[in-house]
Amino acid sequence: MLIALAVLAFLLGSIPFGVIICKAKGVDIFKVGSGNIGATNVVRAVGPTLGGLVFLLDVAKGFVPGILAHYLIQGEPLGLNIQVWSFIFGAVAMLGHMFSPWIGFKGGKGVATGLGAALASIPLTGLLAIVVMIIVTVPTRYVSLGSIVAALSVIPISALVVHDSPQMLPFLVILAVFVVYRHRSNIKRLLNGTENKFNFRKNEDNEKKGEERRNDEDGRP
Repeated sequence: MLIALAVLAFLLGSIPFGVIICKAKGVDIFKVGSGNIGATNVVRAVGPTLGGLVFLLDVAKGFVPGILAHYLIQGEPLGLNIQVWSFIFGAVAMLGHMFSPWIGFKGGKGVATGLGAALASIPLTGLLAIVVMIIVTVPTRYVSLGSIVAALSVIPISALVVHDSPQMLPFLVILAVFVVYRHRSNIKRLLNGTENKFNFRKNEDNEKKGEERRNDEDGRP
């Protein structure tokens, strides 16, 4: 059961929704902005509505395996409680998102999928992390900074505010390390003052290129 859930979680996490949705609109997400397949870059490519959809789908990739664990796992396999197992399977989906075999083992930075894992296993901590992300992102307009701070914040929130299972702590530390590592290029740009600020609108140049590509495919001038 544990192996089957892990495989399912990884495969679900590996679905590159950002790539699929942008391709349907005639846009190569790898050639837009940061080239990342996550919701932030999808907003740049095809607008906030589809970017929001990608965000929700990426959250669901971490949430669904975590919820399945609650229903399918009985007892405490390997001495780990259900809260931890729920998070583990959500985190496996996060790895699938980061290293998707369908796009050459590339992927996103895992924040949305990791958030889904947290909402399934430690929901109050996950919700408070969202609040932290909003508080940091809205005034600065740096999604990367909000993501990093939110990922780091889950550790004290879980341990000191919500009082989740102590077994969660090492897994949350690993999550934070992964998120910070995946944002290493963003951190350099933040320190250099060259990081892009987020806008809730698509890049019109990308829209024009996508439109031209669709016209070519349809044989229209």
